[in-house]
Amino acid sequence: MDGRSHFHAELELLTEKLLRMAALSRQALADALKAFSECDSALAREVIDRDAEINRMECELDDTSLRLLALEQPVALDLRRVVGAMRMTIDLERVGDEALHIAERAIFLSQLPSAPLPAHLDELAFRVSEMLDKALSAFQGGDTDLAQEVCRMDAGIADLNVLVLKDALQQAEDSSRTTPSLERSIHEVVAGRSLERIGDKAANIAEATIFIVKGVSIKHHCRPF
Repeated sequence: MDGRSHFHAELELLTEKLLRMAALSRQALADALKAFSECDSALAREVIDRDAEINRMECELDDTSLRLLALEQPVALDLRRVVGAMRMTIDLERVGDEALHIAERAIFLSQLPSAPLPAHLDELAFRVSEMLDKALSAFQGGDTDLAQEVCRMDAGIADLNVLVLKDALQQAEDSSRTTPSLERSIHEVVAGRSLERIGDKAANIAEATIFIVKGVSIKHHCRPF
């Protein structure tokens, strides 16, 4: 195998590792949301325990990316693939962190009287999960149209989280300020903020996909290219 063939084999391996990390982060979010909605402390602790593997993969991907940049000095598309992988690694690790934070809230909720998940928080969880799924699909398939769709989806996430906050405030008022209801409201607000941040990371992944495929940076500007 010549030098370039070896480099491209390494690049494919980098992408495979990135997809494995993506799968772990996505599963962490799914399990954290399930734990939160069902007040399942055992599942929440599993999410927390598995975060170490996501962190380990971040370190491994960072090392591989830096080695490829230093030794191979890639250009054009190859360079964008390595740089894009480095960007996405950061975002995926942060998705894992926010999933961990949601799982921590689930443990607190498990100690309170049960109550249904507020409608706007449930919708926020669905939309953010959909964004992350589409962002990862766009990356895997090199689909810039789908990546643009993810960017557009991000526009409504902050507004939806404002509704989550309003719901929590209303719930606190309606409950005559009983301690369990106030605690629940706080945990729901924190979970909503984590979901909003995950939406931001999904948009970043979509932007990185467009950068890799088209060589165009749309950071902070979801626009046609």
